[in-house]
Amino acid sequence: MSFFKLLMKKKELIPLVLFMTVAAAGASSFALYSLRKTDVIIDRKRNPEPWETVDPTVPGKLITINQEWKPIEELQKVRRATR
Repeated sequence: MSFFKLLMKKKELIPLVLFMTVAAAGASSFALYSLRKTDVIIDRKRNPEPWETVDPTVPGKLITINQEWKPIEELQKVRRATR
């Protein structure tokens, strides 16, 4: 209860506390959002080599707007030659 009494005595701290609360909530919600994405791997015991399950046909971008992904012909030739 002393925290609220301090805020009532020093009212100039109220906006600071409000902004800090919003910033902490935003940071923790973004952290939880990032952990739920499939690109982030936390459990290394069940999947010790996660790079082997990456699909090369799916482009790894944060956002894609009206974009068609096409393989690069030169890279496909190199890939066929090295197999």
